[in-house]
Amino acid sequence: MKLRLLSLSAAMCCMTAHAAEKDMPNVVPESVGVDSAPLVRMSEWIRADKMDVRSLVIVQDGKIVFERYGDGLTRDNNYELYSVTKTITSLLVGVLEGEGKLNPSTKIAPLIAKARPDLAAQLADKQDIELRHLMSMSSGLSYQTREGTDPLYYGAPDRLRVAVTAKAAKTPGTDFDYIDVNPVLVGMAVSVAAHEREDRFAQKKLFEPLGMSHYRWTGVDETGAVAGGWGLRLRAVDMAKIGMLMLDGGRWQGRQVVPQSWIRQMTTPSPAAADYGYYCWIQHVVEQGQTEFGAMGFKGQFITVLPKQHAVVVMTSLLPTDGGLRDATYLNQYRRMVNDFILPALTPAARPVGSAARTDALKAELERSNKTQGVPGTAAAFNDAPET
Repeated sequence: MKLRLLSLSAAMCCMTAHAAEKDMPNVVPESVGVDSAPLVRMSEWIRADKMDVRSLVIVQDGKIVFERYGDGLTRDNNYELYSVTKTITSLLVGVLEGEGKLNPSTKIAPLIAKARPDLAAQLADKQDIELRHLMSMSSGLSYQTREGTDPLYYGAPDRLRVAVTAKAAKTPGTDFDYIDVNPVLVGMAVSVAAHEREDRFAQKKLFEPLGMSHYRWTGVDETGAVAGGWGLRLRAVDMAKIGMLMLDGGRWQGRQVVPQSWIRQMTTPSPAAADYGYYCWIQHVVEQGQTEFGAMGFKGQFITVLPKQHAVVVMTSLLPTDGGLRDATYLNQYRRMVNDFILPALTPAARPVGSAARTDALKAELERSNKTQGVPGTAAAFNDAPET
């Protein structure tokens, strides 16, 4: 029986034509105490409702216990992460804090003005704004987004010049207001402190140390800058590595990549919002009263860290966007996946007994899912197509 399970595990690992991640091996769920039955039911529900879930990966104790791809996609596809990018930017600030180049109290206006003296006049009303205010979405800046045509996003010749037009309307640190000028300013701060573009700094300090591949940071403007709040494309397994890095206090394979103190800071609620730290959502997904934190992006991109289960859940999707920041349909659908299926699978009442039937059922469902095309829950933009 053991040989049978191992052979089936190998078959599951080879659903793509590529070798398994050396640092995150695939395992049969039951072999590590995870119940595959709820995961099969979850996948069946996703297929029955024709949800456009591109990837769904669960890692526990550094092992991949569930790896699902829809519509013929494979492990090597990457996806537009939208605001999950902000969490990467926060990790880069943490790296720079560890190097003594930035800290949460850094005043943003003087720092940017040194690199862009041409923007000094627009920065004059922002002298009291600190990095911590920008990363907790409590900068006090006011910016009216123009849906579909906003020059802050793709196609901007000078995104920073647009961002600094935001007006200082409130005292920094008081009110939570989720606006995308904030990560543009933080991304610029990262570039100034690192003396290089944010994406190149990320490659050296995060992507290469974590053994990532197929990554791409899109949306470079005519000044050569990427946006600190969107545009990053990662594979699902590499998103899981980011979650594991945060889960393990900034350590990866025994190396301290991001200071542990920074992980604590970014996953601690700010005075402005009980569910938000430094570009990190807190207690945003799990219904039960347990610690949980992570990243969320528009249309259903997630990295969720579950410390109690020593697990990470990752999803990329194109789900309905109706609703607000805290009650969007894509968020509520994901909450159901985590609370009704994933947590019961990770914490079964009794240790599940492995069998060829269970493993065959999971393998068959993953194969069916990979052949099923979901229906987009919202209009697909030019950047929504998976890439390799």
